[in-house]
Amino acid sequence: MAMTWNNCFSSKRYGMESTTTDIRSDFERDWDRIIFSSPFRRLQNKTQVFPLPEEIFVHNRLTHSLEVASVGRSLGGLIGERMGELDEVKKDQKAVTFYTSDLKYVIAAACLAHDLGNPAFGHSGEDAISKYFRRRDTSNPEDIAFKQLFSKAQWKDLTTFEGNANALRILTMHQNGRAEGGFRLTYSTLGSVIKYPCESLAAAKGFVHRKKYGYFNMDEPVFRSIAKELHMIPDDTDGVVVFRRHPFVFIVEAADDICYNIIDFEDAHRLGLLSYEEVHDILLSVIQHHPDSIERVKKMAASLRGDANESIAYLRAKAINTLTYKCSDVFWQNRDAILSGIFNKSLMNAIPGMQDVLDKISKISVNKIYNAKKVIELEIAGYRIMSGLVEDFVTAALTPKERRDKEHQKILALLPSQFIFDEAGTPYEKTMHILDFISGMTDVYALKLYRKLRGIDM
Repeated sequence: MAMTWNNCFSSKRYGMESTTTDIRSDFERDWDRIIFSSPFRRLQNKTQVFPLPEEIFVHNRLTHSLEVASVGRSLGGLIGERMGELDEVKKDQKAVTFYTSDLKYVIAAACLAHDLGNPAFGHSGEDAISKYFRRRDTSNPEDIAFKQLFSKAQWKDLTTFEGNANALRILTMHQNGRAEGGFRLTYSTLGSVIKYPCESLAAAKGFVHRKKYGYFNMDEPVFRSIAKELHMIPDDTDGVVVFRRHPFVFIVEAADDICYNIIDFEDAHRLGLLSYEEVHDILLSVIQHHPDSIERVKKMAASLRGDANESIAYLRAKAINTLTYKCSDVFWQNRDAILSGIFNKSLMNAIPGMQDVLDKISKISVNKIYNAKKVIELEIAGYRIMSGLVEDFVTAALTPKERRDKEHQKILALLPSQFIFDEAGTPYEKTMHILDFISGMTDVYALKLYRKLRGIDM
């Protein structure tokens, strides 16, 4: 059955045969299940971009996710109201109710969850986890034997560890002693989280839906069940699993793009990496694309100049508001291409007349923010810590039980019960259990454990 606006959503929950009656809608309950979860709480001690300082407040993964969810809810509301007026949607009262009342909750919940799979130490965390496996991709006989423990697809998962795929895994996996189905979210919310609906072997530049990958090899049955329930469109790709994006993914992605593009500038100003004038001017160049009077905005920003942070915060809010309305317009104007799976841009990259300023934001971010000394120092530390932990635990896990020495046994004894693997499992399954444990660590916990295992701390 082809995907339509009337069948691309579902209140059915992954891992549950039936739902219970509640004063909240199924989609509102998704939000609550994420908010009250341990993986979500741990985001408060995971770096977003900047090291977490004691004196100056900057965003961490938790505050970023909450702000993305706020923008996502607004975007979902704006787009949902318009979708409810489509002739095809009006033919189905259930669809009308979903778009006008529930879409904003689906988008908000997916935004809350979008970074759950990202490991500690900022943007370098994923690469740091893969570093150990890439180091073993050599012609050394021992490394060749190690690589042969895994299939081609499994090896690709490990050498290109992906936070997006890990988010889906966290939301759906059955851990030891836990309920089946993971968070048991609605299929709509899960589909909205899968930014790259393909396997690792299918990742390819030039395609918005294949820039990275969206699920690990061992989670393919989960992915396929979501694609089937939401009538996602298979892509015509030989030999690898690829689907077109679910339409709601574009909205979640836009909320994330809006927040990190604008808010990284606010943090950089607080830390003294960018001057007031630099941030003021770039935010005004965004805001001028909104129908509001730019002169009124300039006047208000000037009146707050006595507190530079407050003035920038005001402009940040206005810039986010501008981009939210612009992305809503892009989705509406391109809804047919988005539904059919042929829209090959993010909503932000399709805003007419704004690409010059958005490119400028990107260049400044790379040159002055992401390559700032503090950020680079954190990334280097992250590489050392995360790859070191992977080496310690994977080596212990993949050493046959009868050949493990006392050190291997003690290392594996540190695994929490939900991450203990089946000794009869494949090397890939054992390794994924280890990566489940390490990728969930906070910055502080990973650092402390690394120091203890290296004998630096007692």
